[in-house]
Amino acid sequence: MSYNWLDDVPGGKNDFDIVEVHFKNTRRGFYRNSAKLDLKQGDVVAVEANPGHDIGTVALTGSLVKLQMKRTRLRPDAEILRVFRKAKPADLERFEQAKAKETDTMIRSRKIAKDLGLEMKIGDVEYQGDGNKAIFYYIADGRVDFRQLIKVLADVFKIRVEMKQIGARQEAGRIGGIGPCGRPLCCASWMSTFVSVATSAARYQEVSLNPQKLAGQCAKLKCCINFEVDTYVEASKSLPRRDIVLETSENSYYHFKTDILKREITYSTQKGVPTDLVTISPERVEEVIKLNKEGIKPDKLIDTEFAAVERSAYGDLVGQDSISRFDKTKRKKKKKNKASRPGKDSADVQPKSSSPERDNRKASRPRRQDSKSAMAGEGKSVAGKREFRPRRNDANSSRNSKRQDRKPQQDNK
Repeated sequence: MSYNWLDDVPGGKNDFDIVEVHFKNTRRGFYRNSAKLDLKQGDVVAVEANPGHDIGTVALTGSLVKLQMKRTRLRPDAEILRVFRKAKPADLERFEQAKAKETDTMIRSRKIAKDLGLEMKIGDVEYQGDGNKAIFYYIADGRVDFRQLIKVLADVFKIRVEMKQIGARQEAGRIGGIGPCGRPLCCASWMSTFVSVATSAARYQEVSLNPQKLAGQCAKLKCCINFEVDTYVEASKSLPRRDIVLETSENSYYHFKTDILKREITYSTQKGVPTDLVTISPERVEEVIKLNKEGIKPDKLIDTEFAAVERSAYGDLVGQDSISRFDKTKRKKKKKNKASRPGKDSADVQPKSSSPERDNRKASRPRRQDSKSAMAGEGKSVAGKREFRPRRNDANSSRNSKRQDRKPQQDNK
């Protein structure tokens, strides 16, 4: 549906007597409101058809219809049919009966086309509002002679037949869906005319030429690639040429990539290879080109002003310290927990007095080995070190001896 941004303007609806009406499968048409009906967006109307009448929904009214007709390139001498009336309950009931036959008609028509050996796929069938005519939408790679098919379909379904070829984009709009942007597909919501999309539009926007990312649900290039290409083309006109080599006393620099909207140009010391990349502003590029034309080679490619701006962009904006400050706070908390133990007041805790005799005893004590190294070195003597054996059995034997000493005492009692 088109958005009428002149809807709340006084007199915006009555200054043009043509309305835009939408039908199934993104089909739309322009009809003259000769009866001067009070129509607004969303009204279901019965419009003139050839033959009979059709049922559609009003999509746009007012002066914007004139712009819409110009955008769709409608010929001035084209015949514009009339709006009969707002749809009555009898019209809607007849229309629903015709719509109920569309699926069965599509399945049977596919079988008929296959029996005739036609290389085409009938994607959908749309019945007219009065049920006297049907439009068969088909997809084919080449030209198809369906004259015999029309005769068979008209004889089987007793209706007037119209064949309409659609492309992959129209097929995606007919099916509908959600795009990678999270919004409904443009071809299924508001697009009525489809313009060819070329890969040059993606190159202008510096988009990666990855077919999986550039292709839409129709397996063609996304229509939205054309939406912003004019802005990129206009912005790129003020940028220097990309085939110019910048000469400095250090090295020669070749163009690598350009960020058009950020106005940043990246150069490399090797052509087509990201080596010693340097990002500078277009003004600096023009300055270096001017110096090279005069035979002057600057010392460095990057200028100090742009480097300062780049450093400030990635600087500490909040004024925080390094991340290691969290480690310092953790250490302080551990020390506080050790000082304030449960059951003891912090005031009662006194530092132990150290004496030289005690320090000498600590220094003369041999260091204990870890349990893993002790188990690994059990029963082996290392040169220059004491042999160490675990004394687990001694503790068990001492406990058993104490129990044996206690038993006779209990018997005497």
